[in-house]
Amino acid sequence: MSLVRVEGVTKEYQLGEQSVMALDDITLSFDEGVFLAIAGPSGSGKTTLLNIIGCIDQPSRGKVYIDGEEVTGRSPDDLADLRARKTGFIFQTFNLFPVLTAAENVEYPLLQLPEVSRNERQKRVRQYLGIVGLERYANHRPNQLSGGQRQRVAIARALAIHPRIVLADEPTANLDHKTGEGILALMKEINKRYGTTFIFSTHDRRVMAMADRLIRIEDGRVAMLGLKVDKQWKMARPAGKVTEAAEVTA
Repeated sequence: MSLVRVEGVTKEYQLGEQSVMALDDITLSFDEGVFLAIAGPSGSGKTTLLNIIGCIDQPSRGKVYIDGEEVTGRSPDDLADLRARKTGFIFQTFNLFPVLTAAENVEYPLLQLPEVSRNERQKRVRQYLGIVGLERYANHRPNQLSGGQRQRVAIARALAIHPRIVLADEPTANLDHKTGEGILALMKEINKRYGTTFIFSTHDRRVMAMADRLIRIEDGRVAMLGLKVDKQWKMARPAGKVTEAAEVTA
């Protein structure tokens, strides 16, 4: 059973009197444990697709299944509870609370889960700050941390809820080249070691190079699908012949 499945998903926005088609009849499925990049130029619909997978947005038409359960049409409260329990988010702007320490930022989403005790919260905070290498910075606030350290806090926060999926929207966009590579290497290591599912929205070729699955979105439609085999990409159009490619461009 696929961890994520979208069937015939279409998303339209109304801008004044004009209707904008952000996604047009998307059908895809992702297995657990993938390190997947959704790539495409600005305005292609990749972030919209990520938001629909994360239940931040709802499709105009079509169905979305997470872990075998249909989530389209659920109430805002149900979707908020689903996000709190199954989906970790990593944003390009980090989205940390400036008045909270690194440890408090990691703990914050756990406060929404009444079944997680205080001792368990503290245990997870220590565990995941340790995984991202920030134990020494637990009491630092975001303005006392570098960009790379802030993104590591965001990764720890995303993992602390024990999510089924981690969604990352352009996680390297605000980082310098070296720091971005370090963040990607960390996420790939977490993916390998713990089997955590990562789905990225990106136009960063470094993310695509590290991914094992690729979806290219153009004008709201799936233009290309990719599977990495022996460090080479096998690419296919949704209804076309598979071709091999050594390099994937943004």
